[in-house]
Amino acid sequence: MGEIDDAIERADREGFTRQPPKTLQARINFLVKQLKTTKAVAAEIGVSQRSVERYRKGERKHPPKDIADRIDTAVRARWQPQVRKRRRKQAATTRGITVETRARFGYTAPIGTTDDGRFRRLTVHLPPHYAQRLFNARDAGASDQQMRQIIAEGLKDVYFQDGGARALGLSDVTLNDIDYLDLDY
Repeated sequence: MGEIDDAIERADREGFTRQPPKTLQARINFLVKQLKTTKAVAAEIGVSQRSVERYRKGERKHPPKDIADRIDTAVRARWQPQVRKRRRKQAATTRGITVETRARFGYTAPIGTTDDGRFRRLTVHLPPHYAQRLFNARDAGASDQQMRQIIAEGLKDVYFQDGGARALGLSDVTLNDIDYLDLDY
């Protein structure tokens, strides 16, 4: 997963209206309910079917950390899909998406102006059509670089050009050396 995928996942988790199951037994039962069989759960988390049955009965309560992390990831990926879907739809149609980042921005500008890339810390609210483009790109399997470019275009339009009020000669904004990137929608 790339930085943009991770940011989208974090934003999805922050939108949960209820927390996922906490105990190992409850998490395994949730996965069995979602995937229908213990065999499917075992394949999903990379353990034997018998191990899943032991977790489910409570005979085993402390799996190794890597397996516990895979269980957590599997549960969170399936937790509250309708809430996640509704929040994304609202972001793509009415609310938009807020990008908070510290990264090196570079751009192509007219001769006589500075186009040296430099680190900036930005918190910018992008209009809904950028959120829609970002979600569509992610669903289509776009690379992290392609999703960065969508965010860079949004930042160019909203932050650097202020919706067309300034820096009209600015083109090709790039988002490099991301220190951190967070999304909220």
